Amino acid sequence: MDIYTITILLLVSLLTIVLAVNTYFPYFWLDLKYFCELLQIILRYLSRRRRTPNFFALDRFLEQTATHPDKLFIVFGNERYTFAQTDQRSNQFAHALQSQPGYGAGDTVALFMSNEPAFLFTWLALAKLGSPAALLNHNIRTRSLLHCFSCCGASVLIAAPELRDAVEDVLPSLTQQGVTVLLMTDHCPTPGILSFTEKVNAAPASPISRSLRSKVTFKSPAVYIYTSGTTGLPKAAVVNQTRLLTALAVLSSNGVSSEDVVYLNLPLYHTAGFVIGFIGSIETGSTIVLRRKFSASQFWDDCRKHNVTVIQYIGEVMRYLCSTPKRENDREHKVRLAIGNGVRAEVWREFIHRFGDIQIREFYASTEGNVGFVNYAGKIGAIGRVNFIHSTLFPFVLIKYDTERDEPVRRHDGLCVPAPKGETGLLVSKITDIAPFEGYAQNEEQTERKRVRNVLRKGDLYFNSGDLMRIDQDNFIYFQDRVGDTFRWKGENVATTEVSDILTIWDCIKEANVYGVCVPGHEGRTGMAAVTLQEDTQFNGRDLYSHVTKYLPPYARPRFLRIQGAVEVTGTFKQLKVKLVEQGFDPGQIQDPLFVLDDREKSYVTMTTEMYNSIISGNIKL
Repeated sequence: MDIYTITILLLVSLLTIVLAVNTYFPYFWLDLKYFCELLQIILRYLSRRRRTPNFFALDRFLEQTATHPDKLFIVFGNERYTFAQTDQRSNQFAHALQSQPGYGAGDTVALFMSNEPAFLFTWLALAKLGSPAALLNHNIRTRSLLHCFSCCGASVLIAAPELRDAVEDVLPSLTQQGVTVLLMTDHCPTPGILSFTEKVNAAPASPISRSLRSKVTFKSPAVYIYTSGTTGLPKAAVVNQTRLLTALAVLSSNGVSSEDVVYLNLPLYHTAGFVIGFIGSIETGSTIVLRRKFSASQFWDDCRKHNVTVIQYIGEVMRYLCSTPKRENDREHKVRLAIGNGVRAEVWREFIHRFGDIQIREFYASTEGNVGFVNYAGKIGAIGRVNFIHSTLFPFVLIKYDTERDEPVRRHDGLCVPAPKGETGLLVSKITDIAPFEGYAQNEEQTERKRVRNVLRKGDLYFNSGDLMRIDQDNFIYFQDRVGDTFRWKGENVATTEVSDILTIWDCIKEANVYGVCVPGHEGRTGMAAVTLQEDTQFNGRDLYSHVTKYLPPYARPRFLRIQGAVEVTGTFKQLKVKLVEQGFDPGQIQDPLFVLDDREKSYVTMTTEMYNSIISGNIKL
C-alpha cells in the first residue's frame, strides 16, 4: 500500500471520527475548549500562589499600572482616569485615611456609597493599607444599617454626601461605639461627621509602603459582601484574599481582553458589580464605563457613546431592556458579549432577536458559595454545564428536598437522597480545601445553618446553596427556585423575616407572614404580607406606606397586603406560606381585605378586580 493510499485512509478515518464525535457527542469540542481554559486558569492561579511576597488582586492592578500606565481604566460621566491616575488617586485616599483618628492599617472600613470612582479609589486604598472593606448596600437604613456596620467589626465608616441623612439617623449609635465617620465632601457641618474629600485632595500621591500590608495572608478577609440569606438581617459573607485572587479570572475566562470596554452599571456593593465588573477588569486591563445606576432608557445610548463591547446583566436587566420601546438603531452598537445570571429562556431569545448576535454567557455562583457553573455552550435557559472534571474539582450533588418541611429528604440511615437526572433537587456542594466555605462574619449560627452534614456518607460536610436545580440528559443544569424564607425581586434577595420584623414594629400590626408571589412578566417574586392587626386598631394605608418606605429599600417593600383574622401556623409554630403563595393577590380568590402599594397615592389602597387585571395584563408596572 503506497503512501498516498495510506494518507487517504488516515484522512477518511479522521473525518469519520470527527463526524461520529459531532453526531454522538455534540458538545465534545466545547467541553474540550472549556477544559483547556480551566486548566489555564488553574496553572495561572498556582503560579501566583507561589510568588514571594504574596500576590493578591491588588498586585495585579499594580502590574497593569506599571505595564500600561496611560491606558484608560475608568470612565464616569465626563471624568476619565488612566491606570496611573487611578493608582495615584488611591494613594491619596490611603494617605488621607492614615491621618484619621481611630484608624490603623489593617482595620476594617465600611463603604457606604453608590457607584462612583471614589468607591473604587477607596477600595484600592484600603487594599494598599491591608484593610478589609465592608461593602454596604446604599439602600439600607436605620436598624439594617447599624447591623451591617457592626457585624463586620469596622472602626471607620466612609459615606457619600447624598447619604448624609441616613448616616445622621444612626450617628448617636456610631458615636457611642467610637466609630470614625467620614463624609466624601469638602465641608460637613454635622458634629461627629468629618469631611474627607478636602483631606484627600491635600494628601500626597506617593506610593504606599508594602510593609503596611505585610501581615495580610491568603486567608485574610479582602471584602465583606452582604447577602440576605434565608433568614433575618443581611449577613456579611467573608470574601478572603484567595477567593478574590481566583475571581480575577471571571472575565478573562470568557474571552474578555484589554481591548474591551466593560459597561458597569450594577451596584458595586454586589458580587456582580464588584467582583465581576471591577476585579475582573483589573485582570484583563479593560476600560470600565461606570454608571451610578442602571437606566434602561439610556443603556444603549451609553453603549454607543463609549463603544462598549461587554455588558453585565441580571435577569431583570435583560427584561427591562426588552421592555423599552423599539428603535431603528437597536442593533447599532459594538456589544459582543453579555455576562451574568438569571435570564429566562424567553427573554434570552427576545434579547438576541432584537439587539443582535450578542453572545450570552450565563453563569451560576453565589457570594458565599463554593461552587459555580458556566454555560459555555450557550444552551438557552441553562445556567451551566456539568462534567467529570468540574465535578471532581468541586464535588456537588442535587438532593431531594421536602419543600413543605423545608429540609432535605433523608433515608432510614440518615443520609440524603440524590435526585435523579431530570428531577429537581437542592444543590449542595462539598466543603473542601479547594472549595472552602468561609461563612459569615460574627454569625456562627447562620454559618452553621448553611452546612449540611451526612449527605452521601457519614461525617461528610456540604454547603447548602438554598437553590433548587435540575440536570437534563445532556448534562445541562437549570435553576428552578429558591428554598427557605427568601424571595428574589428586582435582582435582590429579600429575607422575609427581616420584612416581618419591620412590619410588626408598626403599632397597628400584631403578626406578619411575608412571602413572595409571582407576577406575570416579571422576574422573581414580589413581596406580599398576610398580617393580623392589634385589637382596637384601624388599618391606615398611608401610615403603613410611610413606615415601610422609611425602613425598607424599594425592592423589599411588600407590594401586596392581606389582613387576616389570624396567621396560620404549623404544629411547631412555623407560619404556613404554601396556600398563601398559591392564592397570590387575586381578589377573586381572597376573601380577606386586600391592599396594594400605590407610590402615586403614597398609600396602601384597596385592591380592585380592575386593578388586578391591569397588573396581570401588564398595563400597571410594578
